[in-house]
Amino acid sequence: MILSELLHKIPVLETFGNLSSEVSEIVFDSRKVTEGSLYVAIKGTVSDGHSYISSAIEKGAKTIVCEVLPENLVEVINYIQVKNSSKTLGKLAANFYGNPSENLKLIGITGTNGKTTASTLLFDIFKNLGYQSALISTVEYRVGDEIIHSTHTTPDVIRLNQMLAKAVESGCEYAFMEVSSHGIHQDRIEGLHFAVAGFTNLTHDHLDYHKTFEEYLKTKKRFFDELPETAVAITNADDKNGDVMLQNTKAKKKDYALKTLADYHGKILEVDFNGMLLNFNGKEFWTTLTGKFNVYNLLLAFAIAVELGFNEEEVLQAISTLKRVKGRFETIKSDGGIFFIVDYAHTPDALENVLDSINEIRTKNERLITVFGCGGDRDHAKRPEMGKIATRKSTLAIITTDNPRTENPQEIIKEIEAGVEPQNFSKYTSIPDRREAIKMAIKFAEPKDIVLVAGKGHETYQEINGVRHHFDDKETIIELYKLMSK
Repeated sequence: MILSELLHKIPVLETFGNLSSEVSEIVFDSRKVTEGSLYVAIKGTVSDGHSYISSAIEKGAKTIVCEVLPENLVEVINYIQVKNSSKTLGKLAANFYGNPSENLKLIGITGTNGKTTASTLLFDIFKNLGYQSALISTVEYRVGDEIIHSTHTTPDVIRLNQMLAKAVESGCEYAFMEVSSHGIHQDRIEGLHFAVAGFTNLTHDHLDYHKTFEEYLKTKKRFFDELPETAVAITNADDKNGDVMLQNTKAKKKDYALKTLADYHGKILEVDFNGMLLNFNGKEFWTTLTGKFNVYNLLLAFAIAVELGFNEEEVLQAISTLKRVKGRFETIKSDGGIFFIVDYAHTPDALENVLDSINEIRTKNERLITVFGCGGDRDHAKRPEMGKIATRKSTLAIITTDNPRTENPQEIIKEIEAGVEPQNFSKYTSIPDRREAIKMAIKFAEPKDIVLVAGKGHETYQEINGVRHHFDDKETIIELYKLMSK
């Protein structure tokens, strides 16, 4: 693309060089520069991209976008000085790929829990309604029927625009994406045009990154603050932070709830491990999904589909044929009558929601055994909280490893144990090896008992000291149960 076209509607402070030059690609990592690249120097949290401008030029970059111009400008190189390189990168990527988010309806879901489920449900609902869509989630990226390996909840803005351009090219009319707090804070959604933004909830998470809950809240809110007037913002009225999200948005405001009056109101009529009978806006339907937290996810998906112009009945018809999302309250019933549940719950709120959902369904004649851990090199404050919740709401809690990363698993377990209340000391044990912990749960379980294995859900690896080892909770349960049943 010609540089002057690429800079269309982008505010610049100063330019040096030839604006009619060709740009072969946009990069913000100097190691990925090739001949004819435009290199964007970004001031990151770990390193400053301005330090790598010379390296980028040596590798063939012909255009440099930066906030601070180098002392010595190279004559044959184009320099574009901007106020904020990170925000400019998003606009450059959007222009380079033909502003694909304006050529389909882009729907973003943010919040602590439920982003993956709500986005995936929407993708599946629209497939059932007969529409080609794209999905950008923690579990996978999809363009129509093509599945692309997922690397981040919210990919970098260049990859995002690449995928959205591919979606437009493939005839997709809708794209559903998770919008993480990291993605908002790091300007990974800059330059994207959202038709609808949905908010699930806000609870304790990622405080290792945002430092305070207030900062985390402000980051999520920024997504809604920056929406255009043409967008629709849909929030959870049952969450105390729901209204905060809508305070300064220019978008049309809508809400959904189970407990309070809202534009989209839901009721649980019946619930068991096989599914739920629900009522949304006065209309009854059955779903194979279960758990109160899933009612919120379904209600948000329903609200979004209706706001996009679909009839309530046809949306509910599409919802009633949905299957469960991988690793989200995924159930396995063994031949011996033990009920296993695999769930991604890795925050205090998510773990509490899953345990509450199980306790609402079970008759209390069965025991509830919970296997869980906490990730290493992440938010320490949530560990004791999760220890308290798991031991309070389970018959037995087995504390184990999640992804210890570079931390000592025993130290993580100690921090979880610190939250266990004295009256629940007899209700837990700790086994650092996750496979052995699952084995212990199976050994301890009797027919009709429920075993929840929480924290990793869809993940197929365990990260220990920077190395990812194959580990799949569901696969491990099935394999160990077969071995132990012989």
